Amino acid sequence: MDEPENRDRYSTQGIFWVPREARWSVLESNIDNAHLAKVIDDAMFVLETANPALEGILPKNYAHLSLDHHQLSELIALIGTIGLGDGSSRSKDILGRVYEYFLGRFANIERKGGEFYTPSSVVKLLVAMIEPYKGSVYDPCCGSGGMFVQSEKFVLAHGGKLADLSIYGQESNPTTWRLCKMNLAIRGIDGNI
Repeated sequence: MDEPENRDRYSTQGIFWVPREARWSVLESNIDNAHLAKVIDDAMFVLETANPALEGILPKNYAHLSLDHHQLSELIALIGTIGLGDGSSRSKDILGRVYEYFLGRFANIERKGGEFYTPSSVVKLLVAMIEPYKGSVYDPCCGSGGMFVQSEKFVLAHGGKLADLSIYGQESNPTTWRLCKMNLAIRGIDGNI
């Protein structure tokens, strides 16, 4: 019998577990709650507790920021309109594509000190050139982890085994490091960053 609430079912497939109190439906149901930012912080804490790969990565300071409640509510409502959970969206990696979109937007706003976001088309070309069928992929300036995501896609597209690929990287910017860890966690990629 298929048990959708069986946490072990997800962890054995390399998918992180989202406890009920951290699910999107909880955030959406609290849109009118004056303490929505605290609800988001609590959800982040629960996600990290349930998924060691996310430990210390997710922001849990929304309640301490000077966020406009109306804008935060609108953002939750807007993101809620994106079809992330249906089969069609999952097969198209909608969550990953939305993540990459926001990374690109963030990079355009935050570009400073020589740091920049490498467009996915450039990363795809680099991966095609290095042909990481198996072995180690190391990125000394891994940014948001795009090289790792594309490397795993390359392996799958060429009939390889993900177990034959090891991911290693480093990133000096703590915010970008967290983005990389989240990017890998969202996609179920295990790496040493």
